[in-house]
Amino acid sequence: MQKINSFHATDKKLSTLINQQKNQFTKSERKLHDYIINHTEQVIYQSLTETANECQIGEATVLRFCRKLGFKGYQEFKLSLAREASTNKQNNSNTYVDKVKYNMIQTLNDTNDLINQRQLDSAIEAIYHAESVIVYGISSSGIAGLDMQNRLMRIGLNIETITDPHSQVLRANSMDSKSVIIAISLTGSTKDIIDAVQIGKDKHATVIAITNYMESPLTKFSDIILLTSAKENPLNSGSLVSKISQLFVIDLLCTGITIKDYDKAKKIQEQAAGALSNKLY
Repeated sequence: MQKINSFHATDKKLSTLINQQKNQFTKSERKLHDYIINHTEQVIYQSLTETANECQIGEATVLRFCRKLGFKGYQEFKLSLAREASTNKQNNSNTYVDKVKYNMIQTLNDTNDLINQRQLDSAIEAIYHAESVIVYGISSSGIAGLDMQNRLMRIGLNIETITDPHSQVLRANSMDSKSVIIAISLTGSTKDIIDAVQIGKDKHATVIAITNYMESPLTKFSDIILLTSAKENPLNSGSLVSKISQLFVIDLLCTGITIKDYDKAKKIQEQAAGALSNKLY
C-alpha cells in the first residue's frame, strides 16, 4: 500500500511538518533546521541569502528544505514561521495549567491534520477482515495498546496486545497472511518492536504502524502508516500528551471498525455489558 508522502504545508503547523520530516533531512538541512530553531526571530526578518550565509550553505539548500516541508518557497515558509512564533509567545504567558491544556488540544489538532483518510480506511479494512490482530507496544505505547485491546474485545474482535519483547518475537513466528500487526511506537525506532515486526512481515502479516515519524525503521516494514503528532524528549518520555495522540488514532480505528457492522457490534457490546454487570455489587 502507498505510504503517506503528500500534504499541503499551509494547512498544518510548521513544527508538526518539521517533526514529521526531520528524519529525511540531509546534513546541510539539519544544520539549517538547528539554526531556525535557535534563531527563529532573526530568520523571520532575514532574506533567503542572509539565512543561507548564516548557515554557510547554498541558497538551493534552503529552498529544497522549504519545499521538502511542502512550501512553495522561502517566503511562504517564513510566513508560517512568523504565525507559529506569534502563537507560541501568547502561550508562554499562560500558567502551567493553561499550558497543559493547550498542549493537549494542540496535539489532537496536529494529529488530526496528519490523518490520511485512505490510509485510515485501509487500516480499518485490514483489521476488520483479519483472523487475528496482534498489537505490539512497549512502555507507554503498550498502555495505549492495552486500551485498544479493551475497546475491540468489547465488539468481538480477536485481538491481543503483547508488551513483552520476548513474547512479541515468539508470537510473530506463528503469524501468516491472515494476521495483522498493529505496531505502536512514537519514535518508530524501538529495536524490540522492529525485530518482532520484521519476523511477522516475513510471515506475510499485514503491518500497521502508529508512529510519530514518516521515515523510521518501523515504517520500512509497514504496509499502512498512521501518523501521530506529539513532541517528546528523553526527559518526559511517556507523557500523557504523547499517549493522547496515540489514543486519538486508536479511537478512530475502533470507531471505524464498529461502524462497519454496527448491529453486530452493538449486540456484542450489550452482551459484554451484561456479563460485566455481574462483577458489580
